[in-house]
Amino acid sequence: MSSVREELARRINAVEGGYEFMLAYAAQGLPSEAGSKSGSQLRVELRQVEAALDGLEESFAAFLEERAQAEAGTEPGDFIQVLGEDARKSLAALRLVLAQPAISSQLVDNLNASIHLRALLTDVFLVDEILQVLGSSVPAAQQMVEEEAGSN
Repeated sequence: MSSVREELARRINAVEGGYEFMLAYAAQGLPSEAGSKSGSQLRVELRQVEAALDGLEESFAAFLEERAQAEAGTEPGDFIQVLGEDARKSLAALRLVLAQPAISSQLVDNLNASIHLRALLTDVFLVDEILQVLGSSVPAAQQMVEEEAGSN
């Protein structure tokens, strides 16, 4: 696996894992992160998501460039821009939450419900699927990608 692909996979895993953690935290009904086991981990998880989002657009662009997707007849430039915008908007909301002296389950629930975070998650799931198919060493997956490119 290339280092570019590994970097992108690390970022995707951090975002997906952080979101799962936020869902579990939101369901606990805690007034703040103080005094709970998951609360002590909350800021760590949010910081990992923050680090993963900061540069996600560039990481995906580098992966596509390495895979030479533009030469295969696809133009991912518009999506790269959308991914970047959604990551920046989600980062703004995430940083607002991190700036609070206490982070309640309700605050995290509201972050989870943010349309910006939802759009980003959809982007990340799409990128994750692309990463799985294009990064696969399974010949059938590569053949499927080539057939899709040929039918467009």
